[in-house]
Amino acid sequence: MKEEDAINEFLNYLSSIKNYSENTINAYNLDILEFKDFIHNEKMAADLLKIRNRNVCKNYISYLSNYEYDKEKHLKYSATSIKRKISSLSSFYNYLEKEELVDKNLFLDLETPKKPKRLPKIIKNTEIEAMLESCDLENKLGYRNYCILLILFTSGLRVSELCNLEIKDIDFLDRTIKIKGKGNKDRIVILNEDVAPILKHYISTFRNDILYNSSDLENRHVFLNKNGTTLTRVGVRKILDKIVADSGDTFHISPHMLRHSFATTLLNNGMDLRSVQELLGHENLSTTQIYTHVSYEQMQKVYSNCFPRSQKTTKK
Repeated sequence: MKEEDAINEFLNYLSSIKNYSENTINAYNLDILEFKDFIHNEKMAADLLKIRNRNVCKNYISYLSNYEYDKEKHLKYSATSIKRKISSLSSFYNYLEKEELVDKNLFLDLETPKKPKRLPKIIKNTEIEAMLESCDLENKLGYRNYCILLILFTSGLRVSELCNLEIKDIDFLDRTIKIKGKGNKDRIVILNEDVAPILKHYISTFRNDILYNSSDLENRHVFLNKNGTTLTRVGVRKILDKIVADSGDTFHISPHMLRHSFATTLLNNGMDLRSVQELLGHENLSTTQIYTHVSYEQMQKVYSNCFPRSQKTTKK
């Protein structure tokens, strides 16, 4: 059978048996034709049905991983795109193997480039200060927003943990907060020394004002919405968006970005990774280690400022 006929039969199989959409089938076709062009241009095999060496497949992955599409040497294919292309080819050769058109699927379980971990976005201290200054401390909701921002930044809580926080969980004497995290696992986080009296004042004054018109006067959650009921994740995000808008800025912020900033600030100021892991409630240290990359980037910037390339030492 000719390779063109094999491709057409596979595409017909995707349409009539698998009921794939036209766009999906076109994507499979493109992936196969690109691989076909590769083996022909590089003279690695006579056609798609006559590949015998798994190295051909590995060379194709290497080709995709290093393909540059402009003079600035930007790579055309991301790790995700390469993984999708290899998955298409594996499906194609799996079909050919079942139809006994090839001996085996050489693309099966082939290792592809791993998708790089995205570094967490953090908020600069100057941006946090501007947000804090924009909160109206004479207003009950403004003071509440001020406390929310402080707790998220200085204690590293997840947004769900903030919403579920109850008054009984706070020990103002020891300056600790008991948190029930993921998997109902308890942990203790530190209540910042400067934040403690601010939070205590909120609970004893403004929180009571917010609770006054509530239908649930027994609500013991620390942070309430304007109706006096428990704050939700969506509510917290809207509050943060409002704070940013009131500060006159336009950047995007999320509760998790404040958690990232919390972790990075601790590492940049010398706290060991294990302690940061405990405060964040990460089960695995590898989850916390991503913040070391952020801290390392900061160290590189500081180092570059101290030793710019333009600065040259002179011999005496």
